[in-house]
Amino acid sequence: MVVSKTKRAWQRMLSGRRLDLLDPSALDVELEDIAHGLARVARWNGQTKGPHAFSVAQHSILVWQIFCRLNPNASPKWQQMALLHDAPEYVIGDLISPFKAAVGGDYKALEERLLGAIHLRFGLPANTPQVLKPKIKKADTIAAYFEATHLAGFSESEGVQFFGRPRGISANKLDLKPVPPTEAQVNFTELFKTIETRI
Repeated sequence: MVVSKTKRAWQRMLSGRRLDLLDPSALDVELEDIAHGLARVARWNGQTKGPHAFSVAQHSILVWQIFCRLNPNASPKWQQMALLHDAPEYVIGDLISPFKAAVGGDYKALEERLLGAIHLRFGLPANTPQVLKPKIKKADTIAAYFEATHLAGFSESEGVQFFGRPRGISANKLDLKPVPPTEAQVNFTELFKTIETRI
């Protein structure tokens, strides 16, 4: 048997798509694959309380909730970009921040190419507008604080030390209960489609 020595740089999706990680095409991006993958990727390397992992799909919804609270007049396209902010992780997984820092710029470039293809697939600008980036980052950091202190065993003082104290947002009405992957997948898909109808 002859084994190809060519390194494989693509991921086969359950939809049948083959997504090239080095040169991703928007034509190979499907919402169902994103939702399926994100619902099965654990935040905090799975080191969270509860019978299920808190998935990146749930985290994405949480960031969207916080983003909308902080930016009540945000357009549906901005809301979509907030929901999709970690979408590349359906392919590359959720590496914790210390590991990303150790890996360096190559990882970030790969992540940005994937996000650009995902954005284009859904009619969004390939690059997140500069004015929007800090708004999404703020919502992401607040989400990390609440996840850390409610799910990942961080004390409140540790949460403040690493993520800052959230201003104007409380845990009330935020969805921090880990759910099964199939439920997280449906919730992510339905929210995305609801936002899409407003564009």
